[in-house]
Amino acid sequence: MVRRKAVLVLLCLTVLAPIVLYTDRLSSFSNSISNDDFIDNVSNLSVGKELGKLNVLPQESTNAVKEPIGIVYLDNSRKSHQVLVQSSDGSAALESQEMPLRKSAEHKSRMLSATYKGSLSEKEGVIEQVVDRKIGKDDSEKSNAEEENKEMGSQQTELNTTPAKKENESEKHSEETTLKVDLEKLQTAPKYRNRSSTVISDARVRQLKDQLIRAKVYLGLQAIRTNPHYIRELRLRIREVQRALGDATKDTDLPRKANDKLKAMEQTLAKGKQIQDNCAAVIKKLRAMLHSTEEQLRVNKKQTVFLTQLAAKTLPKGLHCLPLRLSTEYFSLNPSQQQFPNQEKLEDPKLYHYALFSDNILAAAVVVNSTISNAKHPSNHVFHIVTDRVNYAAMRMWFLANPPGKAIIQVQNIEEFTWLNASYSPVLKQLGSQSIINYYFRSHHVNSETNLKFRNPKYLSILNHLRFYLPEMFPKLNKLVFLDDDIVVQKDLTGLWTINLKGKVNGAVETCRGSFHRFDRYLNFSNPLIAKNFDPHACGWAYGMNVFDLAEWRKQNITELYHSWQKLNHDRLLWKLGTLPPGLITFWKRTFPLDQSWHVLGLGYNPHVDQKEIEQAAVIHYNGNMKPWLEIGMLKYRNYWSKYINYDQVFLQDCNINP
Repeated sequence: MVRRKAVLVLLCLTVLAPIVLYTDRLSSFSNSISNDDFIDNVSNLSVGKELGKLNVLPQESTNAVKEPIGIVYLDNSRKSHQVLVQSSDGSAALESQEMPLRKSAEHKSRMLSATYKGSLSEKEGVIEQVVDRKIGKDDSEKSNAEEENKEMGSQQTELNTTPAKKENESEKHSEETTLKVDLEKLQTAPKYRNRSSTVISDARVRQLKDQLIRAKVYLGLQAIRTNPHYIRELRLRIREVQRALGDATKDTDLPRKANDKLKAMEQTLAKGKQIQDNCAAVIKKLRAMLHSTEEQLRVNKKQTVFLTQLAAKTLPKGLHCLPLRLSTEYFSLNPSQQQFPNQEKLEDPKLYHYALFSDNILAAAVVVNSTISNAKHPSNHVFHIVTDRVNYAAMRMWFLANPPGKAIIQVQNIEEFTWLNASYSPVLKQLGSQSIINYYFRSHHVNSETNLKFRNPKYLSILNHLRFYLPEMFPKLNKLVFLDDDIVVQKDLTGLWTINLKGKVNGAVETCRGSFHRFDRYLNFSNPLIAKNFDPHACGWAYGMNVFDLAEWRKQNITELYHSWQKLNHDRLLWKLGTLPPGLITFWKRTFPLDQSWHVLGLGYNPHVDQKEIEQAAVIHYNGNMKPWLEIGMLKYRNYWSKYINYDQVFLQDCNINP
């Protein structure tokens, strides 16, 4: 009995003595520890073993080790280095490299180990609170940490109230500066991670699409077809993935169950891979699918070209309504009200004369308004507008109701030029021939023509060919500027009349920036007559804004030269129908190149026209199918055109024409 008591006493001493001694040492240690030492030990956590995810710091998306690139800040006030490490992907983290510590380091390590075993949210609060405490004097940097600290538990508050020792002013200043810089680095790091995450925001969408392709390949394999149970399962998965995918273009568009569908499809495809192990059959099927897709793409491209040409020829409903509304109003006027003022100045050679041939009332209005709006002296500008019989009354009514300031307007009907007939003009004779009518209106020819733009009915209109008869139309003028109806004037054009053409007839901007606008693009150089007289690599030039010396035109008899070439092209073997090819031939070596800033082209087909060129240009040209008044017109260029239209005008409102 005595021996048993002695054993129990020794056992108690053995168990209780270490506890008492350890508690005493721990209490003395906790009284001496400073808040600064606590920061060291918290930062030392990143040097230990694997840590939980911290929301404060951005996490690496991969386990691969990356070489850190950053700045190392040396803190001389403590026996450790604080390191701000910024990885190559933009993330950053504060790390601490241990130095030899004092004898109490063992107890500090035990304390932090115990703290680390707490919840993950507690550790995050500790890091934020300690860092924010060091920068406590900066309210703007402290606010975010304080809001998060309010959501933390009571244990974080207790840790945050750990007493700190006072340091000298120089050490505190150095320490605060270091931590401020580190915190700024940490705050900017998530921005880089967000930027990199947007790059792969469609990863799941692409994966689902790839699965659909693989599934369709499996459906066409012979070995798979012999397994009806698997075929049913695969088709079910395809329908599920298609429903989940829908019209999604990025991962955020996918439904919540998209991941489940993706995993289910992957498992089904894995089964199919086991069933079909013949790689040659898979390759053969993929090649067949590729060929079929390319053929479908070719058909779609051809159809797109046809539909684009069709849209370019179609008159919008509002533009069909407008001439009808204007014509009705015009015929209700008295004869005296149907006349324009200042008609006595129409043949004054000292004024600035423009020729505009169009059946599009709104387009003609933009040309006149933009020219007058940018003219220094509008009263010196005269516009000669020629239209067809259908739009004659409407065109006159528009400019009577919307006079262009002090500018002089003349609107003529093409039928007033009685001398312009089939016996005088070869092109008029050709346009009335049965072969040309069949070429345009017989549907079985549509699919045989590779370039559908040559079938545009505008080439049937003599309005498109009036530009070759300017001296005959205006016999008393010596110089004239020709304007297309799909242009917009942005600067004063009076400088065009002071340009010395040096004996040339036509002043135009050349279009030699690529092979697209060289002679071989428009003329048939396989014909010996063309090959003998012209250079296939010669620089073309642009119609749309041209200065014509009418006196020199008459002197060189250019109209007769035009007629002779038109007669040679009666079978369309020299060039297709149009005005630019005969223009290139007629004014061959008779064209003076103007500065490129006078005329910028491409706004009707090229979405990449240089913005600076557009802003610096005197005239911008919507050549191509995408006219600004059509729905297919490019929105990025439409404002240059639409700003010269008053959409509050009553006729436009009646026809529901809006910007």
